[in-house]
Formats: sequence, structure tokens, C-alpha cells
Amino acid sequence: MTPPLRNETQEQTQIASEEKVALLGRAPSSSNSTVPLGIEAFSPQLLVEAKQADALKLLWGVGGIYVSFLYYGSLQEDVFLYESSNGDGSKFKQAWFLQVLESLANVIIGFLGRKFVGGTADIPQKMFFISGVTQVCAKACTSLSLANGLSFPVATLAKSGKMAPVMLGSLLLGGARYSLREYLQVIAIIGGTALVSMDKPKHGVSSPSTAIGLFFISLSLAMDGITGGVQKRLKSEMARANKSPLPYDFMFFTNCYMMITATLVAAVLGEFTSGIEYISTNPDILYLIIKFSICSAVGQSFIFYTISHFDPLVCSTATTTRKIFSVLLSIFLKGHSLSVQGWSGICLACSGIISEITPKSGTTRNCQKEAHQA
Repeated sequence: MTPPLRNETQEQTQIASEEKVALLGRAPSSSNSTVPLGIEAFSPQLLVEAKQADALKLLWGVGGIYVSFLYYGSLQEDVFLYESSNGDGSKFKQAWFLQVLESLANVIIGFLGRKFVGGTADIPQKMFFISGVTQVCAKACTSLSLANGLSFPVATLAKSGKMAPVMLGSLLLGGARYSLREYLQVIAIIGGTALVSMDKPKHGVSSPSTAIGLFFISLSLAMDGITGGVQKRLKSEMARANKSPLPYDFMFFTNCYMMITATLVAAVLGEFTSGIEYISTNPDILYLIIKFSICSAVGQSFIFYTISHFDPLVCSTATTTRKIFSVLLSIFLKGHSLSVQGWSGICLACSGIISEITPKSGTTRNCQKEAHQA
């Protein structure tokens, strides 16, 4: 005997019910128990409310990333462009002292995040320590490049090519294969950065200390390459230990070791004394440093928030495109002058940066790395 066919309306009702539960993460409530779940699922009002909630979350997360890191970049440039008010024209050069303060802000936010959002107990610390050391060295070298005359646009474009040392190391050690798109991406960023760095502004020539700045930004990229390998080891060790660190675990422990390392180096170099002396003479720069450190910590929190609520590609797109806007804002707001060659380099490098938006495996990890190295 042929079984009775299901009513078409019943099938549509069931499908709509399942879609609604998936959308809302729960079964929709109804004050009228006689109204079927499927009919409620077709309610335009509920669908609009769900979409509005997602839109607000997206605006909060991505907007927070843009505001925090655009301001972060602007403040970082302001710190190293600041000239002493005592008339001698001296500038702030205590990069390691700055890293102590920035890491401290991140440790505080990471601690609060673990306390109120949650953390993982008994996490192995060895790779967190190594990762913290390499990351703070990379960040300090970036700051040192700015302190030694490298322009912020060049430094930002160069840091966007951090895939280059990773690829080079993997190719030399063997076993790595990359797509043509990845090679072209790195070539575009490096070539564009070279064009901008060699650009001679119409109003003058580049500072002779730019060569030192290029050395430090190259060293920063090398440390990024080491950090990439360390983070892979970190992930493997966590898997072997059967541990799954949460975002604020990464933020707290990594920045703890970053702060310890920066404190030791700053103490050896005497930057605590010179840094505090410079701030006491120029109190205005203290407010720049405080805002800079807060933006770093808040920006990392927004990255983790976005990763937890949306597809990782959303976060990757936001963190990638904000580099372009940081460069453009610096050019237009800080008085950088570029020739046709310089603008050609900007366009070439930005094309390589934009190519990062193309979906690829490991996007979540890339976003988290962006948070740690911002």
C-alpha cells in the first residue's frame, strides 16, 4: 500500500521552523500556543529583528576595529613625530619603554577578559613565552624604525608584507608550496613599499636615518616570520596537552611575557630613566602614550569579539583594509608629500594587501595573529 503523501504546506512549515531555529539559536516564543511554529517563522517582524541584531553586532565589531586601530596608528606616528617643548627638538626614542606600557594595558584587559568571559586553566607556558618574546621584538623594531626616520606609510606597507619572511623560511627549509596568487601578493607589497621608500618628495630629500629605519623594519619582518613558526608550535603543543586556550588566554599570557621582556630590555638600555625624564619634561606626550596603549588593548578585544560572532573573513577584511586607510590617513593628515612614483607604489602595495581578502584556509588564525601583533 502506498504511504500517504505529506502535505506540501506541512513540509514548508517544517523547513521554515528549522531555518528559524538556526537563525535565532532557539525556538521562537509565542504568546498564542495555537499558532504553529512554522507560521511564526514567516513573521517578517522576527526576521527583521534578527537581521537588525546581526547588523548592530557587525557595526560594533568592525567599527571598533577600524576606530581603535586607525587611531592607534595615528597615535603611534604622533608619538615618534613629537618634538620636545624645551626647544632642543629632541624626539621620543624609547621604543622598549613604550612596549612596557602598551603590553601592560593589554595584560590588564586580558586579565579582566579571562575573569569575566572565561579562561583555560593549567595552560603550558613555554610557547607562550617564546611567542611573547618574538612578538615584542617585532613590535619594538617597528617602533624603532619610526624613531629612526622611516615614515609611517612605508612602515605600515612593509609590515603588510610579513608573509615574505614566512615564505622565504619555509622555502629554504623545504616542504612548503605556495600559490601564484600568494607570490604575486608578496611581490606587489614589497615592490610597492620599495617605490614609496625610494620616493623623493618635491620639497626635499629623505632623511639619512631612513636607512636605519629600513633596517629595523626588516628586522621586525624577520621576527614576524619567527613568530609565525612559533605560533604553529604553540597550537601543536596545546593540542598535545589537550588544551583549548580562549582568546583572552592568548591576550593575557602573550602580553605578560611581552611586558616582562620589554621591561628587562628597557632596564638594560636605561630607557626607564630616559623615558620618564622625557615624559616629565614633555607631559603632553604622556597622554599620547596612554591613548596609544588603550587603543591597542581595546582593538584586540574588538578583533576577538568579531571572530566569535561572524565568519573569520569579516575580521580578515576589516584588519586588512584598515591598513590601507591608515596609510592614506597618514599621507593626508600628517603632511607626507608623494610624487607619481610614490603614489604608484601606494597603489601597487595596496593591490597586494587587498588580495589578502580572498578567502583561504587559516583565516581565523590570521585574525588572531593580527590581534596579537597589532
